[in-house]
Amino acid sequence: MSKLKVFVAGSNGMVGSAVVRLLSTNPKYDIVVRNRKELDLLDSIAVSNFFAAEKIDIVILAAAKVGGIQANMTKPGQFLFENLQIQNNVIHQAYLNNVKKLVFLGSSCIYPKECPQPMKEDYILTGKLEPTNEGYAIAKIAGLKMCEVYKKQYGFDSISLMPCNLYGPNDSFDLQHSHVLSALVKRFSDAVTNGLDEITLWGTGIAKREFMHVDDLAKALVFLMENYHDAEMINVGTGTDISIKELAELIADKAGFKGTISWDASKPDGMLKKCMDVSKLNALGFKPEITLSDGIDQMINIYKTIK
Repeated sequence: MSKLKVFVAGSNGMVGSAVVRLLSTNPKYDIVVRNRKELDLLDSIAVSNFFAAEKIDIVILAAAKVGGIQANMTKPGQFLFENLQIQNNVIHQAYLNNVKKLVFLGSSCIYPKECPQPMKEDYILTGKLEPTNEGYAIAKIAGLKMCEVYKKQYGFDSISLMPCNLYGPNDSFDLQHSHVLSALVKRFSDAVTNGLDEITLWGTGIAKREFMHVDDLAKALVFLMENYHDAEMINVGTGTDISIKELAELIADKAGFKGTISWDASKPDGMLKKCMDVSKLNALGFKPEITLSDGIDQMINIYKTIK
């Protein structure tokens, strides 16, 4: 039996690299990767030529322009344009070149700002988006809808996964681009190293977020790639959340920070709560395994080795 050729778009990123690590342990898959210099996914001609030449069986679309709240606020046009361009090029060429399965990765920020909790898949497009990441969210909504309509019109087997906040190996610790968990690991670890007795964090700390280790997401992705075929998107997460204040205190304790944590309420909190309903995923037989406590320990150890 010949191997299935799997193109992992965005293989250098946190999600893509986790998927590559997992797929490389399965002998039935032949993994195809390209870095940005080898294949610019913003270039429609280059993407067309790549698919025509490679004869890909499965596409995992983990490539995206991503960042935290600050990056989303300062570069909304870039987040909107680049993500739309990447999605349009990859999804359309995958369809044209007879790819057997495409997995599109979205984000929980697609849900309305005032979304009922926990957020069910049916709640998408029922209200206004959170303004701080609207550009990124609109692009991701367009991507999942593209998958839906390509399945409806062309029978293209494409599925859309909406992960919660992710963290893990290969996450960015650059404060201009990092997500909240990795940013807090850096802030508190550096504070201990530099002997600081106070740290000021953005917002009030009351906002709640759901966190999933990227290795658990990779397992969920491969599970759904092999077992899920519905056009309707599916939430991927833990189904439990924690306030940013509680998260900061937990990371501070694990990093050994004994000082004061202050909050700058003039800075935005973002969406106050976005915990996903994962009953659909659980009903299919998948549940994550890595606890938040263990994941934070790992992230602190990773940061210590690279700083």
